[in-house]
Amino acid sequence: MNVSGLLGFLAAVALIVWGMVAKGDPLSIFVDYQSLAIVFGGTFGALFMAFPFKVIKNVPKMIWMTIRPKKYNPQYYIDQMVEYAKIARSKSLLALEDSANDCKDPFMKSSLMLIVDANDSDRVKSMLDDAIDFMCERHEENVSIFDKGSALSPAFGMIGTLLGLIIMLKNLSQDQSKLGEGMSVALITTFYGSIFSNLICAPISTRLKAIHKEEVLCMQIVEEGALAIISGANPRYIKEKLEFMLPKSSTKGNEEK
Repeated sequence: MNVSGLLGFLAAVALIVWGMVAKGDPLSIFVDYQSLAIVFGGTFGALFMAFPFKVIKNVPKMIWMTIRPKKYNPQYYIDQMVEYAKIARSKSLLALEDSANDCKDPFMKSSLMLIVDANDSDRVKSMLDDAIDFMCERHEENVSIFDKGSALSPAFGMIGTLLGLIIMLKNLSQDQSKLGEGMSVALITTFYGSIFSNLICAPISTRLKAIHKEEVLCMQIVEEGALAIISGANPRYIKEKLEFMLPKSSTKGNEEK
């Protein structure tokens, strides 16, 4: 569970609500269904127009991923590749086939099978690079919907502001009682757009990008380890080489052991 993310979200909501009611005003004055329709309806409609359904249907999965993200431990991947290097060095590259069958990580399993089936470093590197690039394209497409939502919602908030001003100005010389209604729609739509953009879309996008970077790092570790195994490098050398890919602070504890 992404505890820090949930605490941050709840804290932000609580402080915003506190700011809304701090002077004793009821929350009901901040509820306007027309403004909600403009901001959320307009944003979702534009997103459905901009993205294919295969991307839209991944939105719940992406949101859930930020709540319960998959943990990527680079040091675990390093240790695994070092163990496979020891097997290859003490036995042979073909002995890695049994290890591949027991491997649960799909990319690592594919890398081991490539070592066994096509132990040409250039060919293996090309295929693994392509696999990483294709994954990056898929992730970028999924994350872009939240980036676009973050940009669209304030824009629709501005549309609501313009509509409210139009209503207000139209009734300026006629029905003075509608001035407050027009100004309310004008300001609340901007409020809704800012909340949707900065409290929902932008944080989700940032979190997904961070998870993506962690996954790419682990895949790069596997790739470098696979190429080092093919070259017949010493397991200790492989470990030192792969640990150079990590911040020094993350390998300090492992070195002390």
